[in-house]
Amino acid sequence: MTPQQPLIPLRPVADIPPAPASASGIVPQSSDTTLQDTHGRRFSYLRLSVTDVCNFRCNYCLPDGYQCSDTPEPLSLDEIATLAQTFAALGTRKIRITGGEPSLRKDLPEIIRILKNTAGIEQAALTTNGYRLSKQIDDWVAAGLDQLNVSIDSLDPQQFQAITGHDKLQEILSGIERARELGLTRIKVNAVLLKTFNESGLSQFLNWLKTTPVTLRFIELMQTGDNAEFFAAQHVRGEDIKQQLLQDGWQPKLRGSHDGPAQEFYHPDFSGQIGLIMPYSQDFCKSCNRLRISAQGKLHLCLFGEEGHELRPLLHYASADIQQHIRTLLGQKKESHYLQAGRTGAISHFAMIGG
Repeated sequence: MTPQQPLIPLRPVADIPPAPASASGIVPQSSDTTLQDTHGRRFSYLRLSVTDVCNFRCNYCLPDGYQCSDTPEPLSLDEIATLAQTFAALGTRKIRITGGEPSLRKDLPEIIRILKNTAGIEQAALTTNGYRLSKQIDDWVAAGLDQLNVSIDSLDPQQFQAITGHDKLQEILSGIERARELGLTRIKVNAVLLKTFNESGLSQFLNWLKTTPVTLRFIELMQTGDNAEFFAAQHVRGEDIKQQLLQDGWQPKLRGSHDGPAQEFYHPDFSGQIGLIMPYSQDFCKSCNRLRISAQGKLHLCLFGEEGHELRPLLHYASADIQQHIRTLLGQKKESHYLQAGRTGAISHFAMIGG
């Protein structure tokens, strides 16, 4: 898909009113009903993919670009509303909109608004590659966006283009500045660590954080079904970065109840903070608090799980039935992703279910 291609068409749907409960009677329950698996982990965070289409060609994800497929159309607004209400009733308090690239959906502001108007959902977040950020951030904030994550794998324009296939770095940085002007304070920048592309750019990122109040998150490259050779050549250990930060005076930060798996650090001399996502670290999965829904409505218990579980056909059933089905499925969640053992599950690239 090229950047000039039209936005993804969607079915017309009825407006979703900002009511505390849906017509089906789904209402959020008390926090003691929060989803819990057989390993004692509680799940208050949902990553909701709204499309698997992406217009970037990141070398660690879609080096050949998005390949069109015959998969069903993405979740409609009504289906998204039902899912949000269902998971809110199960104790979900944060929903992150992911892709592919979510901004390729022309109704993204409506999706944000639906999540914000769902009783029980406290945080509506968005992860984007930033391609449309400077043009659309005003609409996203007006719809109620609480948190923004933007992928920037290098602050060097040439390296950025080499990784993503697009010369958009300065425009994306301008979009982040506009988000700050609009009062959005919860901004994170994601960078996948790559040995021959951006590992040497750590100092450039640190200089940027001196005066920029964002959280920069370094993500350790993970092996998927399609990238074994690339992974072997480019993998950088997050633990090495962590030890360097500690030696340079960075201090660990306490993890919030709905935060993802990043270990975050702050430094008194820096306006920004740093997070490290290290899936190969010991006990990484013990802090898991998230579930994933694909753009076609499948529940993924783990990013590296063997399969997705169909929820879409159930969305017209009674809410109690859907909730019980989700609880039953959660009993199948494994203790670990076993990524350290070389298992990559069914995932071939991260655009499939939003990372």
